Amino acid sequence: MREFIKLTLRASFRGPLAYWLWLAFLFAWVILGSVAWGYQLTHGLRVTNMTDEVSWGAYIANFTFLVGIAAAAVMLVIPAYIYRDESVGEALVFGELMAIAAVVMCFLFLMVDLGRPERVWHLLPVVGLFHWPASLLCWDVIAVGGYLVLNLYLVTRLLYRRFRGGEPHACVAPTPKAGPLIYVTIVWAISIHTVTAFLYSGLGGRPYWNAAIVAPHFIASAFASGTALMIVTLALLRTRLGMQASAAATGRLRQIAAVSMWINLFLFASELFSTLYAGAGHAAAVRYRLFGLDGHWALVPYTWLGIVLEIYGTLVLVIPALYRRVPLLVSGCVAVVVGVWVEKGMGLVVPGFVPTPLGETVDYSPSFAEFCISAGIWAAGALLYTLMVKAAVPVHLGQLRARPAPVATATSA
Repeated sequence: MREFIKLTLRASFRGPLAYWLWLAFLFAWVILGSVAWGYQLTHGLRVTNMTDEVSWGAYIANFTFLVGIAAAAVMLVIPAYIYRDESVGEALVFGELMAIAAVVMCFLFLMVDLGRPERVWHLLPVVGLFHWPASLLCWDVIAVGGYLVLNLYLVTRLLYRRFRGGEPHACVAPTPKAGPLIYVTIVWAISIHTVTAFLYSGLGGRPYWNAAIVAPHFIASAFASGTALMIVTLALLRTRLGMQASAAATGRLRQIAAVSMWINLFLFASELFSTLYAGAGHAAAVRYRLFGLDGHWALVPYTWLGIVLEIYGTLVLVIPALYRRVPLLVSGCVAVVVGVWVEKGMGLVVPGFVPTPLGETVDYSPSFAEFCISAGIWAAGALLYTLMVKAAVPVHLGQLRARPAPVATATSA
């Protein structure tokens, strides 16, 4: 294991000039985000555009979206481990690494959203004043933190078995020790986004979120955006690092993303009908999101942009003449990812606060500080994922192997 860690770390920091320029670009954004967070720590959350009326903004929107990206890794675990689909097994490592990077970004977004980040240790079981089981946030910390540990173990096991000389298809065969953890991971992945949905739907005073459809809608959109992002990642790995994922792997991911997007759009349409036609309690929030309310329409362009992108991405994923062209397939997957981010990000968080309990409509858009901090966290996640993938690709391709143990020779007396 010591040799494995040493060689993979060395591989992470070796590459051509373009690779180092990419790392420098990401690191510059991390520095900018860190400086902006320092400014926020000095002056408080008043440097953001969040208010007493709209107390959740870009940070929680990104957190919600990234939990879904992390949960989508289970859509690779199920066919690879349960059905022994070797084509999906080729992409499993990179899906697990994406889940790790996404969870790390989730915790960073929670950190910057806290007004008193020095008290974050209270979110740690045993160490702090962990208000479990009453607090849903504590449930979310357990779910997301446990999922991070499970993914770290599984991806390390996959790569280490390959590093020791195992064949790629053998890496997805569960050992007696890891077998039970596979089933735990599957349930856990679904639970992390379910618990996150419960954070919203459990707020009875916010009728826009207080609906049973929130959890299944979260799951469907997560599986769509996560698998679509995985397709884009595999395309980049193929062009930049020579990682040739099979057409079968991309095809299976496309099928998962297409079905998930249909379900996501159906749930979205069902919510619109039940809200606007019946005039439900959160109809004002939906009208604000789609058409504006009382002269306030800050979210309307983003909402319709997200809807158009989701429809375009869905059509690309289901029409053979479109998805057989790789550039179009990649553009459709990018449209799905951005569209779901708009839907589950600003389109979910902000309308939940409109109108206020006093009947007021308050617009919200991220401040420059929020943009810089958010961009810095995304850059940190991309930097972490880049370093992990740079180490994983040569191991997965069999180019980085453990050195054979020296053979002892018998000496004659």
